[in-house]
Amino acid sequence: MPKHGKNYNNAASRYDAEHAYQPTEAVELVKTLASAKFDETVEVAYRLGIDPRQAEQLVRGTVALPAGTGKTIRVAVFAPADKHAEATEAGADVVGGAELVEAIAGGQEPDFDLAIATPDMMAEVGKLGRVLGPRGLMPNPKSGTVTPDVAKAVGEFKGGRIEYRNDRYGIVHAPIGKVSFEVDQLVANFEALSREIQRVRPSSAKGVFVKSINISSTMGPGITVDASEWVA
Repeated sequence: MPKHGKNYNNAASRYDAEHAYQPTEAVELVKTLASAKFDETVEVAYRLGIDPRQAEQLVRGTVALPAGTGKTIRVAVFAPADKHAEATEAGADVVGGAELVEAIAGGQEPDFDLAIATPDMMAEVGKLGRVLGPRGLMPNPKSGTVTPDVAKAVGEFKGGRIEYRNDRYGIVHAPIGKVSFEVDQLVANFEALSREIQRVRPSSAKGVFVKSINISSTMGPGITVDASEWVA
């Protein structure tokens, strides 16, 4: 059994771990129970009725959170020279083409949180699979990070669009904001993400799709959310 600190255990004693709370109640609890000295991230975990070993049952995509994420992310763009200016103007932190690929392949640290590439750059970017893949940074059409409109993509991800994907246990973990957000902002983000998870249900997934939903802050205990509205 994992050992938890005093603050975590104190927080865990102030709610009913067996009770499934309505989203607003759950968010209020998460905010109340957060005790870290930094602005903790609020994350949702969906346990899905999928078989992660089956390619057609993978759940992956992006969704725009109406209240944003509260997190500043560094975005890299791999594109031909004629798109560098628009990527930079849109707010990209790292912009380059084949020379950037070569630099990273040669050992330069990929100092960014998200990578976007134009389709014609993917043959080059593919060479970085061993570097970017394990870090979850490889651009992918399904996540909206392979696109000819790099300016639009940069703006959306900087503005609060997030990428989600299931892990090997069939669970999707995704951030919906910070503890400092207002309750209604976190609830709005939760509902937007939950609708998206419902929308991308694989046609081959049988039975109950959303088996459970859990909300927590970075250092706080998980609060079970009543998933009855989102199980379809």
